[in-house]
Amino acid sequence: MKNNENGSDAILYKKENQFKEIWRRFRKSKGAVIGLILFIVIAGGLLAADLIVPYEKAVSQNFGARLAPPSMEYPFGTDGYGRDAFARLLHGGRTSLSIALLATFSSAIIGSSLGAIAGFFGGKVDNLIMRSLDIFMSVPDILFTMAVVYALGPSFTNLLIALTLAYFTNYVRLVRSQVLNLAEQDYVEAARAGGAKNARIIISHIIPNAIGVIIVNTTLNVAKIILYESTLSFLGLGMPPPHPEWGLMLAEAREFMRTAPWLMFFPSAAIVFTAASINLIGDGMRDALDPHLKS
Repeated sequence: MKNNENGSDAILYKKENQFKEIWRRFRKSKGAVIGLILFIVIAGGLLAADLIVPYEKAVSQNFGARLAPPSMEYPFGTDGYGRDAFARLLHGGRTSLSIALLATFSSAIIGSSLGAIAGFFGGKVDNLIMRSLDIFMSVPDILFTMAVVYALGPSFTNLLIALTLAYFTNYVRLVRSQVLNLAEQDYVEAARAGGAKNARIIISHIIPNAIGVIIVNTTLNVAKIILYESTLSFLGLGMPPPHPEWGLMLAEAREFMRTAPWLMFFPSAAIVFTAASINLIGDGMRDALDPHLKS
């Protein structure tokens, strides 16, 4: 409270920082905080992979140390070619997580843009986009990605293209449903009356108000794409050998399940813990961004 020039009292209100409020609600979920800490640890280890162990150890063969059990020299043992499993896990994780993040963001941008256009303009534009979407959705995601990678060949770029095309459909319907409601709001009508162009209305008014559901869906899709990318690598449609990947490590460890079970345990645990941590973060973001759960 503060005195003004006339001596009367005026109450000053300070607008609460939106990000602080979201963070406050996010912290209320213990699972989300655990997931965030776990993901930071995993991501930090993957980013520092070159500092922890050189890439050469992940690809150089040493048949003298073939199938060595976990030890001080080889913390996670060695594979059938004598390669350091710990080095392959770290450097392979960088590839898997990079593909998952890039594919998620690219599919979110493409899908959200198409969904916003379809919901905002409606009519023939909406019908064209949604009927084209039905063609993509008529094929299961895993079969679609397999077909694209098989046709284009296994590589980082082709994996990114295949996963983007498989997952952008999730955003189109989600954002379209949000835009259909937002397009009739008073502030959108006011922007139209003020002479704002359609592109400006979509970018400045529609997308920002639908960003909550986009963020939640994006977070949860990262975990799904990690599993899909690992599945493709397991089936031989990932990065070409000897480049390490978690799915490829599992595929190579199958024949050693009885003699060297650690070769399957460590990449399996990496996939499970990474996907679980991201899912926990996604659940926390959903609760933090849900206006009905504000307290």
